[in-house]
Amino acid sequence: MANGAPCTDEFTLTTNGNIWAPDCTYIDGEFHFWIPKLWNLPREVKTGQPGSFTDEGLVTRSSSTNDYNAIDPNLLINGRKWYLSLGSFWTGIKEMDLNPFTGQLLEGNATIITSIAERFVNSNSIEASVIFQHERFFYLFTSWDFCCQGVNSTYNIRVGRSLMPTGFVDQGGVPLIDGGGTLILGTHDNIVGPGGQDLFVDKDGPIMVYHYYTPTGSFLGINRLDFSTGWPVVVQ
Repeated sequence: MANGAPCTDEFTLTTNGNIWAPDCTYIDGEFHFWIPKLWNLPREVKTGQPGSFTDEGLVTRSSSTNDYNAIDPNLLINGRKWYLSLGSFWTGIKEMDLNPFTGQLLEGNATIITSIAERFVNSNSIEASVIFQHERFFYLFTSWDFCCQGVNSTYNIRVGRSLMPTGFVDQGGVPLIDGGGTLILGTHDNIVGPGGQDLFVDKDGPIMVYHYYTPTGSFLGINRLDFSTGWPVVVQ
């Protein structure tokens, strides 16, 4: 997208406005991007060649009349089913069913919005959802508290799990929709405010990437996760 994403201009009311926290999934030779701008999630598809993005249209949007925030998208593929999680602050993390052939909201389910995590303290600060399947469990990772304030950032990474892509609980059994979330990575040593995480699998196993601050700047963190206990543990 060397020339920006002009398909989003009508929603941001500006030209080449800020794009942040996109989600990218490689599927059958194509890169699928869900690109948030303000409260909108347009989707684009890339065939693998420079400049070959095609606009596939608006997926969903929210406004001040909604109680959720349509940013921070993340795609989960579970067999033939696609799920999109999203949300930041407000009433937390939501999940929607997508049509795997179009990437749009699933026909008949377009108005079904499932709450999967919420906080009720500290300005309801929860965002950056990632649903990751490992063996028989689905794990919902989120970032709590506040990012983007340099060494004053309080971001931290929390997790819950479930046998389905909904109904997540933390290690103490507290549902994530009731404010639960097990801490797996927070500020330590000179690492400040880790969050904005994503996960993938390589030859070393599950990998978590995230951003953090030190007194000298902002950095990318990369750690392996150990699931041997059934719960993810960050491996240094």
